[in-house]
Amino acid sequence: MAETAELILDGKSITLPVIEGTEHEKAFDIGKLRDQTGYVTLDSGYKNTGATKSAITFLDGEEGILRYRGYPIEQLAEKSSFLEVAYLLIYGTLPTEAELSHFSGQITKHTLVHEDMRKIFDGFPSATHPMAILSSLICALTGFYPQSVSPDLSPEEMELNIIRLLAKMPTIAAWTYKNNMGHPLNYPRNDMDYCANFLYMMFSFPTEKYEINPVVVSALNKLLILHADHEQNCSTSTVRLVGSANASLYGSVSAGINALWGPLHGGANQEVIEMLEAIEKDGGDTSKFINKAKDKNDPFRLMGFGHRVYKNFDPRAKIIKVAADEVLQALGMQDSPLLKIAQELEQAALTDQYFIERKLYPNVDFYSGIIYKALGIPTEMFTVMFALGRLPGWIAQWKEMRENKEPIGRPRQIYTGELERDYTAIDAR
Repeated sequence: MAETAELILDGKSITLPVIEGTEHEKAFDIGKLRDQTGYVTLDSGYKNTGATKSAITFLDGEEGILRYRGYPIEQLAEKSSFLEVAYLLIYGTLPTEAELSHFSGQITKHTLVHEDMRKIFDGFPSATHPMAILSSLICALTGFYPQSVSPDLSPEEMELNIIRLLAKMPTIAAWTYKNNMGHPLNYPRNDMDYCANFLYMMFSFPTEKYEINPVVVSALNKLLILHADHEQNCSTSTVRLVGSANASLYGSVSAGINALWGPLHGGANQEVIEMLEAIEKDGGDTSKFINKAKDKNDPFRLMGFGHRVYKNFDPRAKIIKVAADEVLQALGMQDSPLLKIAQELEQAALTDQYFIERKLYPNVDFYSGIIYKALGIPTEMFTVMFALGRLPGWIAQWKEMRENKEPIGRPRQIYTGELERDYTAIDAR
C-alpha cells in the first residue's frame, strides 16, 4: 500500500500522497492541495519545496555526497574528461569511445562564432562586467540561429543547439576576457582538446608561442567537472523556470548566467580572493581574522567556508585542494603570500572546535578562487569560469524539463498589501 500523509484542516481530513525518490528522499505531493482546500503552502526561498523530479544529480549535504547520473563525483573527477561528463549529464549515460569521439568532433566543428559577434563586443562600455557581456552574447545566439526559438524543435535541431552552445561558450568567454583586457582575440584551434583550447584562447598572444601546461589543463578539467551540475540551485532553477515558458535554450541559459552572477550564488570564489587580499593588505595576521570571524558582533565573515547544502565536508573541495596544490607547485607559486594566508585559514578551520562544531569546512569556492588567481584570471572573470563549468548541467536540466513536457512555472504568493480602496483624484491627495 502506498504511503500517504494526512492533513487535518477545519475538521476535514485531506490525504497527501508521499513521493519517494530512488535514493529514498521523500516528499508530500501537494499538487492538488489548493483544489482540495483553497490553501497554498508558503516556503520562502523554496528551501523545503521540490519543484521537479529529476534524474540528473543526487546531492546529500548531510553525508557529503554528490553524484552525476549515479556516478560519484570523486570517480568522475579522477577518471573523466569534462566533455565525457557533459555527455553523461545531457544524455544520461557514459559515452562509448565512438560516441565521445563523435560528440567531441561535433563540438570542435562548431567552435567558431559569427564574425558579427566581434561587432557586438564594440558596443559594450569598457567598464562592462564580463558576466553582462557573456549573458548578452549567449542570448544573442538566437539572432544568429533564429530557428532555435521554436517551441517544436525536432531531436536533431535540439541536438544542434546543444552542440553549438557547448562549442561556442568557451570562445565567447575567452573573447570576453580578451576584450576586457584590450588584447587581440584568438580563434579556436581544432587540434586542441576542450580545456587546452580554452586556455589557448585566453592566454596566448600572436607575438609568441604558447606552451600548454598539462598540470593546468588537468586542474581546469577537474574544476569544470566539479561545477558541472549541483541539483536545483538558484541558476539551475532559473534555467528550468525560464525554459518552462518554452523559451529557447540560449535564452534560458542566458537567464541562468544572470542568476549565477548574483554574489550570493556565483560570486563566492571572487569573495575568497578579495578576503585573502584584504588580510594580506592588513598585515597577514590570520589569527586576528579568525578571532573576528568568531566574534558575533563583528561583521567580518570568512569567505569560502561552509555551504548552504553541505553539512559535511564538500566532496568537491577535497578533490580541488589537491589540484590547487599541484597548480601552485607547477607554476612556482607555492610560496605565494596569499597561499600562505589561505593555508593558515584552512588549518584553523580544520582544527578549531568553533569551526568544526559549526561544520564550517573549506568549500570548493575556497580552492577554485586560489587556482583562478594563480592562472592570472581577473577576479571579475571567476564567475564566467563558473558558468563555463555549469553549462552542461544547465543544458541537461533544460533538456529534461522540455522532454518531460513540464508545465510552465507559476509560483503562488501570500498577499500582504493594502485592502481594496477607492481611487483618489490627484487634486484631492
